[in-house]
Amino acid sequence: MDGSIQLSASDRKMLLAIYRQGTEPDERLRAHILLLLDTGLPWVLIASVLFTSTATINRWRRRYRAEGVAGIAGRRAWRAALREWWLALVFRWVLHQSPTAFGFVRSRWTCEAVALLLREDYRVRVSRETVRRRLRAAGLVWRRPRPVLGPKDPAYAYKLGKIRALLRDLPSDQTAVFMDEVDINTNPKIGSMWMQRGVQAEVVTPGTNQKRYLAGSLDWRPGALTLTEGKPWQGRNTALFLAHLDDLRRRYRCYRVIHVICDNARSHSAKKVRKYLAEHAGRVLIHYLPAYAPQTNPIERVWWHLHEEVTRNHRCPTMEALLDMVRSWLTAGSRFDIESAVYADLRIAA
Repeated sequence: MDGSIQLSASDRKMLLAIYRQGTEPDERLRAHILLLLDTGLPWVLIASVLFTSTATINRWRRRYRAEGVAGIAGRRAWRAALREWWLALVFRWVLHQSPTAFGFVRSRWTCEAVALLLREDYRVRVSRETVRRRLRAAGLVWRRPRPVLGPKDPAYAYKLGKIRALLRDLPSDQTAVFMDEVDINTNPKIGSMWMQRGVQAEVVTPGTNQKRYLAGSLDWRPGALTLTEGKPWQGRNTALFLAHLDDLRRRYRCYRVIHVICDNARSHSAKKVRKYLAEHAGRVLIHYLPAYAPQTNPIERVWWHLHEEVTRNHRCPTMEALLDMVRSWLTAGSRFDIESAVYADLRIAA
């Protein structure tokens, strides 16, 4: 007679819950026996590992075949599991479905909305606090999600492939930089910080925001940063981009060609930019990254560190004070790592 069993997915999940979270040692032993039988282990090995007998193994194997999981778990545990069958539904709702699919005019789930749906559609009466406790016990947390770009560039692979080929075969008399702009604001970006429990710390803001754009390029080889500060009230425009190209030409005088790798912003492809490139006859070449793909531009990580370490929660009363902090930080980190995983294999080869 076949001594093994085959658990269904739902039975395996229930037995794992009993084994991991059960309070009755006997019930946990029975669940453990069945889970090991499902893997096809010999009875002698199971008996040795669990310090039990083959007779005990056979008894609970036969009970499971006759009555299912209900015959293994004690009546109290089984009734509790039945009472909370709705948890599987709730997990699916909050993790994979939107409230709008159930007729709610809201974009995210609250414990109150879950309790209301259970009561009206399934006649399960639980409070929102019960829902909150069960979700937390299952390892779910209430926190901000990570935004990701939805659109995809259909030519992503082609564009990225060209840039990778450029970097891989870059001649010694040519250089390549990753370019982008960043905005600095006197109204600080707010981030997490240490504070006393129950007392929310305050970050004083100037009230009237001032903004300054900086154009930067990260060198592919040594990781050096070239920075061009925009003028007061100057936006992310073509004039700032052209001024930055002038700074690159001055800094990289010893290179025959400067490859500037940047995003597809309108200021990077305007008519004045094309005229500038024609005037300098191959001295500066622009390569455009795939659209909607900030992870392909390593200088984005430099800006991320800048905001994390300098501009977030800053207390500078003026723009000049803030720019002094930014300059000091950039000077202290005169060399930056290329952190993008998109080019990690090229960095190793280099």
